[in-house]
Amino acid sequence: MLVSSASPLFCGLWIPLVTPFTADDRVDHAALAALVRGLAGLGVAGFVACGSTGEAAALTAEEQLAVLDTTLAAAQGLPVLMGVGGYRLPGVLAQLEAVCTRPVAGVLVAAPFYIRPSQQGLLGWFRTLADTSPVPLVLYDIPYRTGVELRLDTLLALAAHPRIQGIKDCGGDAGKTAALIADGRLAVLAGEDAQVFGHLAMGAAGAITASAHRHTERFVRLIDLLRAGALAEARALWQPLLPWVQAVFAEPNPGPIKALLADAGEMGDRLRAPLTAASPALRQRLRALEDGLLSRP
Repeated sequence: MLVSSASPLFCGLWIPLVTPFTADDRVDHAALAALVRGLAGLGVAGFVACGSTGEAAALTAEEQLAVLDTTLAAAQGLPVLMGVGGYRLPGVLAQLEAVCTRPVAGVLVAAPFYIRPSQQGLLGWFRTLADTSPVPLVLYDIPYRTGVELRLDTLLALAAHPRIQGIKDCGGDAGKTAALIADGRLAVLAGEDAQVFGHLAMGAAGAITASAHRHTERFVRLIDLLRAGALAEARALWQPLLPWVQAVFAEPNPGPIKALLADAGEMGDRLRAPLTAASPALRQRLRALEDGLLSRP
């Protein structure tokens, strides 16, 4: 099995945190802190604050920094990545400066959305951010959100920068994933939950996995087994988990995972528009799948 030679910091299971809201549509910092404290004791490697699962686009700049502060305070020393992004370079640089006044392990940065720049434009964008940042960058390749792909030659060129150290891979190109793992300079983290098994079996360093808000210890065990090359045991753990993972993404994230967390009494089932809560039919399906997983050892 291929094994990445990238920095050991960005490996294992990272949780891209949801952002809980109160009934009057404020960030529920008490629920967020309790969520982070609970997950921190389950073997996760770290947290991502203000990613797409955290509804970052619906938060003000002040709310984003407050979410980060709450996450850092509750993380019990575990590393925290902060989502940083936009399409106006001065604004993104200002956001980066504010974030880096906190003790973050790094920043998760996607391509500028809507603009659809050339690959040369992307090289300049990420190099400028990396030159400015005092902390590592983890690239976020997610073309179905940004409208632009980070191509393999672009990623390999960016990997030469000492502060570009990882990638959350949602690109959907298995050949590109394998090439990045073989190159070894970037820590490759699976970003599509249903692809965790395949990425780790190829030698990826870990995963950033929203569905692991629930059944967290199963995901931790799965990744440990795959990184150890124990494919048969990992497969037996993954096969019953996969239908549940697929159901969690049957409607827009994070609606379904928030519904499950609300059912467990961990937060209110609230999202900011235009996102909506999970449908009654999906809730019923998720509960049935939850019961099935809870009945397994």
